[in-house]
Amino acid sequence: MSYLSRIRINPLRAQSRAMLASPRVMHSYICAGVPGTPDSERILWRLDADNPYRPLLFVLTQSKPDWAHIVEAAGWPDADGEHFAIADYAPLLARITPGREFAFRLTASPVQNTNHPDKPTPAQAARIAAGDRRSFRLAHRTANAQLGWLLDRTARCGFEIAIARTDPPIPSLADDKAVPAPDVRLIARDRRTFTRGGRGKQIILHTATFEGRLRVTDNALLTSALLGGIGPSKAYGCGLLTLAPLPTGQ
Repeated sequence: MSYLSRIRINPLRAQSRAMLASPRVMHSYICAGVPGTPDSERILWRLDADNPYRPLLFVLTQSKPDWAHIVEAAGWPDADGEHFAIADYAPLLARITPGREFAFRLTASPVQNTNHPDKPTPAQAARIAAGDRRSFRLAHRTANAQLGWLLDRTARCGFEIAIARTDPPIPSLADDKAVPAPDVRLIARDRRTFTRGGRGKQIILHTATFEGRLRVTDNALLTSALLGGIGPSKAYGCGLLTLAPLPTGQ
């Protein structure tokens, strides 16, 4: 079984500030809410900070979690209201059928693999000079490249981006013909810097958050993408694709 959780975070508390500042710290707190060891199951999570005063943490787990420790450390433990919600994921997965449309949100780490970086770092230059033929994983940093990264992966993830009903067609790069605009928006782009490991290795993470409307093309592939995530850096809050019913009239 799988469970999708939604947890309220109080950004004014000292421990929550540490969690919000470092995906590594947040990941540690999330793993503490799941039975077993951190390597015993795939955990996906995403922080939605549309309202910076009331950020929401979404977590997908295979076993049923307990978030009491996060509420105690970074929530409103004595306040009224729902501190967290845990929902069985099976009903959503059962509704995934080819042709059905959903609203979606995804925070991802768009990257490319290349053997020839345009501006190699000293470490990369040393590897190239030493004859190392392994490719380098580089982040896409422009909005167009990040959007292209997503559109290149939709087919293998079992969906396509629906055509926007209101946006005008966009010019094609290949010829003078206009092509329909996809119903997807890049609503946030972030650069996160934090440390990992006992030696304090610095990690730089470029993320992009997409929202839009998708149409299911292959229920098995989409189910796999929902449960396994899309793209790299899943431990650091990337890869969790969530679906929601479309608003009435769409």
